[in-house]
Amino acid sequence: MLRITAASLFLLLSTIPAWAKTPQIAIALRAHQFVPAEVTAPAGTRIELRVHNAQKIPAEFESSSLHREQVVTPGATVRVYVGPLSAGSYEFFDDFHPATRGHLVVK
Repeated sequence: MLRITAASLFLLLSTIPAWAKTPQIAIALRAHQFVPAEVTAPAGTRIELRVHNAQKIPAEFESSSLHREQVVTPGATVRVYVGPLSAGSYEFFDDFHPATRGHLVVK
């Protein structure tokens, strides 16, 4: 017969938020560049990309391979959730300035 004490139940439940925490990756847009231009993340994990537009003009974070697009107004930060993803490289770009490109490398 399995017996669970109140103390062991509390210990188990108090660790759940640590397991469920979504990794956050910060990316900034400065002078029509993603900084950093390449970020890495673990495979098989849901990820939160925090994209901050440090420019004085709007930008649009877009990725065909991640199936995401979101406008980022000047000075704002947006959260873009992706995954879980398989290992590989996923390109993203500023749709308003297509030469501005970056990569999410999943390992």
